[in-house]
Amino acid sequence: MWRRACGALMTRAEILIDEEGNDCTEAHSMFLVGLTGGIASGKSTVSSQLKELGCPVIDADVVARTVVEFQSPAYRLILQHFGREVLLENGEIDRKKLGQIIFSNPEKRRLLNSITHPLIHKEMFRQILLYFIKGYRYVILDVPLLFETRRLTRFLNHTVVVYCDPATQLSRLMQRDSLSHEEAQQRIAAQMPLKEKRGLASHVMENSGSREDTHRQVLRLHTKLEDSMEFLVVRSVAVAAVAGLGCLFLCTVKLLISSTT
Repeated sequence: MWRRACGALMTRAEILIDEEGNDCTEAHSMFLVGLTGGIASGKSTVSSQLKELGCPVIDADVVARTVVEFQSPAYRLILQHFGREVLLENGEIDRKKLGQIIFSNPEKRRLLNSITHPLIHKEMFRQILLYFIKGYRYVILDVPLLFETRRLTRFLNHTVVVYCDPATQLSRLMQRDSLSHEEAQQRIAAQMPLKEKRGLASHVMENSGSREDTHRQVLRLHTKLEDSMEFLVVRSVAVAAVAGLGCLFLCTVKLLISSTT
């Protein structure tokens, strides 16, 4: 039960349907907010501003670094498939070199994603569950490839895309990473176009302008999410589920004790 609940919150919702006789699937997706964008679109800026407002943010990039730490299962698989040339002198993964390989080779990119994404999602759901237990109204999932993989979208009640126009995106990327025009275009082309992501999102942050304008949009989104009462439905379902499991455990213990006396 615990492994299934940590593996996916939607699986937990399906368990609740079976055990409690209630359809909780929709309610259980209400407290998750997906944040995404494109490379150099300004997603990290929005994520940082949400953190400053006290929002719980789970950053998929940060989680990705932890799952490929030295001698982890993902580390060993990457070493097996990509060779020692993707290692730094200290034995850790050279993320820059690995990035160069996967951005120019779609097959290698899919291979890396198949290694890391299941572990990343598992750890993210573990952190979501902890925030949920602590009583947070909602949790922000900062996921660069949210719409590309689509593995998380069915758990989300809101999706937010940080958008900027193509010329701004290209200019920012070239300046930020010291890339040539061709290199920057190659990296942008490796992702789903921002225009397409914009059409899939329930909220769009226009980040082609000033930082102040972006901050005003972040404040409006934060207010809207904080004013939402959806989390109360989720909490009542969770409390009922925990109480039911607790009673089941106690009854089982009593039966075991009585059978041995």
